[in-house]
Amino acid sequence: MIRAAVAAAVVLVSATSAHAQDAQRRQKLLDLAYVLGEAHALRQACAADDQAWRSRMRRLIEVEAPDRVLETRLAQLFNAGFLARKAEVPACTPRAAKEEAAVAARGQALAEALAR
Repeated sequence: MIRAAVAAAVVLVSATSAHAQDAQRRQKLLDLAYVLGEAHALRQACAADDQAWRSRMRRLIEVEAPDRVLETRLAQLFNAGFLARKAEVPACTPRAAKEEAAVAARGQALAEALAR
């Protein structure tokens, strides 16, 4: 009986841990989508036709193959990040390039955390 209880506890802890890891991964994906939107806005301030960051967002969705709810949320956050940065930096300035590099570094850190 004790062994069964211990086994059940291990399964419960594993399931809880897996759920927590899934929630953390999902949050990192959402954060990354927002950062990609920010980077896209900052890049477009100086190069309106450049779609590099939007292409990375499309690739993220392709690779992750999220369910419809998560895909919608990822798109919403990409757009929110884009609009927030576009409002802050609407034109090409030295600040835009500097901030794009900082945002890209945040995105890289998130991507590396997801890869672990």
